[in-house]
Amino acid sequence: MVAMLALAGTASGEDAEEFEKKIEPLLQDYCYDCHGDGSKKGDISLDRFKDLSSHLENHDLWLRVWKNVRSGLMPPAEEDFQPTSEERRILTSWIEKRVLKLDPENPDPGRVTIRRLNREEYRNTIGDLVGVRYNVDDNFPPDDTGFGFDTIGDVLTVSPLLLEKYLMAAERIAELALPSTVVRRRPIVIDPGNFRQRDNNQQSARFMEADKMHTVGVDRRFSKAGKYDLEVTYRIENEGGQPQGQTANWRILVDGKELERVEVSGARRSGGVFRKKLDLSEGDHRFEFSIVPGEPGEGEGTWGVRVEDYRLIRQAGTEWTLYPESYRRIFFKGLPPDGEQEREAYMREIVGRFATRSFRRPAEKSTVDGLTAMALNRTREENAKFVDGVKLAVTAVLTSPRFLFRSEVQAEPDNPGKVVPVDEFALASRLSYFLWSSAPDEELSALAAKGELRDNLRAQVDRMLADRKADRMVRNFVGQWLQARDLRGLNIDVRRILGERNKRVAERIFDQEIRRDMKLETELFFQHMVRENRPVLELLNAKYSFLNESLAKFYGVPGVKGRTHRRVEFGEDLWTRGGILTQGTFLIVTSQPTRTSPVKRGLFVLENILGTPAPPAPPDVPELEEARKEVSNGTMRELMVAHRQKALCKSCHERMDPIGLALENFNAIGQWREEEGGKPIDSAGQLVTGEKFSNVMELKEILASSRKQDFYRCLTEKMLTYALGRGVEYYDAPTVDSIVTPLNRNDGTMVDLIYGIVESTPFQKRRGDGDRLQK
Repeated sequence: MVAMLALAGTASGEDAEEFEKKIEPLLQDYCYDCHGDGSKKGDISLDRFKDLSSHLENHDLWLRVWKNVRSGLMPPAEEDFQPTSEERRILTSWIEKRVLKLDPENPDPGRVTIRRLNREEYRNTIGDLVGVRYNVDDNFPPDDTGFGFDTIGDVLTVSPLLLEKYLMAAERIAELALPSTVVRRRPIVIDPGNFRQRDNNQQSARFMEADKMHTVGVDRRFSKAGKYDLEVTYRIENEGGQPQGQTANWRILVDGKELERVEVSGARRSGGVFRKKLDLSEGDHRFEFSIVPGEPGEGEGTWGVRVEDYRLIRQAGTEWTLYPESYRRIFFKGLPPDGEQEREAYMREIVGRFATRSFRRPAEKSTVDGLTAMALNRTREENAKFVDGVKLAVTAVLTSPRFLFRSEVQAEPDNPGKVVPVDEFALASRLSYFLWSSAPDEELSALAAKGELRDNLRAQVDRMLADRKADRMVRNFVGQWLQARDLRGLNIDVRRILGERNKRVAERIFDQEIRRDMKLETELFFQHMVRENRPVLELLNAKYSFLNESLAKFYGVPGVKGRTHRRVEFGEDLWTRGGILTQGTFLIVTSQPTRTSPVKRGLFVLENILGTPAPPAPPDVPELEEARKEVSNGTMRELMVAHRQKALCKSCHERMDPIGLALENFNAIGQWREEEGGKPIDSAGQLVTGEKFSNVMELKEILASSRKQDFYRCLTEKMLTYALGRGVEYYDAPTVDSIVTPLNRNDGTMVDLIYGIVESTPFQKRRGDGDRLQK
């Protein structure tokens, strides 16, 4: 054989002996039928090479072998002769050690590209830093994505136009945070039409009939506790006369507690103003009105109470409390003093503190000196105020590259052989932008300043995950991994999907509210998985989800009432609804505008659930619609079978189609169906790795059992990509394995996965730019 004769090449004797005795026998037994002895299937030959050294240097070849053997895709499942688990381990370990030169004890942390804040990170950072919500969607262009995420440093470029927009944004944010004229806080005004009856959305506080008992209410969230003056203006209104002698009690309630009971009568038109001082805590509160009918009276007609105005005015304690929170965040010691020296000292404190918080590490003295001098010069201009200098400093800081980019200190940035732990300020930023999509808070920064963050890492992860800001990670990660972000804007032809001729009827069945509910279902499900520290595999096989009444009705799930999403346990007949693969979000984003797409659904699972994507489609692949000419009125399965007969299509579709067809009981908008075109749907199939299933429930159990290693690895790689801001490379395999191994061993939970990410070598360390480390 050519390979055996070439072993005497330039490779070391040890390499040659190991290849001859351990590796080539495995290749002969399991690979050469298709990729040796003259065969070259897929344009891959494993036994034709000039010498062993050149063979081992064929990095791309062995990388393909490694991926396929590790995931069980090769040898093909239809081959009777399969390697044992130990033989697979021997081959993959040899490739990792001899060819890829991976070192599990000292993994390559990879390079770190300086990362611009993306739009979400900019919005959140500004909001947390100064308390201003800036509209990034209207003022900045959409961010590019790489590897499926918008956190990738290599694609977050900066154009001259974007720099100009950053300057405009900084000026606007400074003006919003530090308004020139400070006025009393605006009252919180609640439109009476927003007070609604829970089981009758037509009933509001605009007119509450006196002859029937009912309650209307509205919920509001308060960001901080305070004392408020409640003011309600109302009047009695007749519509077509009034029964003589009829009375009622009209009640004003807050959080279920009655504040006032007014006996009202329709005998005459009247009105009034109710005022009350309230202590309201931070969080959610419910404001209500209730009518309790009294004496029925005699005669025809209707009368009732009309609420004209409802407002809450926060009480001010001192002059300083009249200033907005954004103002008080920057002027952290109050208004400036009168003395010139004291004012200059206070300006330095304001500038130094704001720059340090904005740069996410201590601002250098020279930087603070320059910013302070610039701010003071501005205050000395004609008609200028102290606040004008602060605004200028804020604007300068927010346009600094040290704010706009997440830079990290590296002593030898161009030396790929120099691996160092990132300093604790950089670690705090990595952690905060991973879990909160924003800058570190005071506690993280304080720990970093004392050099104690690494020693308290898990405790900080727990604290951060318990914070509401962790919902941002859920929205941003899930929104891109599962493409939930795309749901609201997808073009969907509901009439054709449902076979409904009337457009209005179709749009009432599936409207924007249902899309919103589906997106929220997916986000709340993942959020629950993290907050309750559920096993990772429940993402696939959970027997519950988060529904409200309208979404439950759309899915055909009985017994769910109300507009609020809540956890809904599925009975055995609805178990198929559990897990991300059968939620409306997934089913819609993987469909065509007019029909289901087994190809898109199957490909999505391969790429985003199993991490084993199909090869790129060859050019000139015929469209699926061409198969309709051969199979008229056929089911989707029959069309796919006809499509798969074509030589160009077979190899890829053998991987994708069985998975996609297992989901055919769900139509293109996520509703369950038993038939297609009058024919029963057959959802049985077999994975390319050999596992057989008869329905989608069995497929999910296979993914969560025999293929769970692939799912763990894929989810880990997706989350690493999101957290690191770069794609996961082959040399990250030891890192991925170190995270996956404990998940496998202990039925790992979502928090275990997050611990693994933040404690991993790539998250904790960095090396200089250049080619990867040479071993």
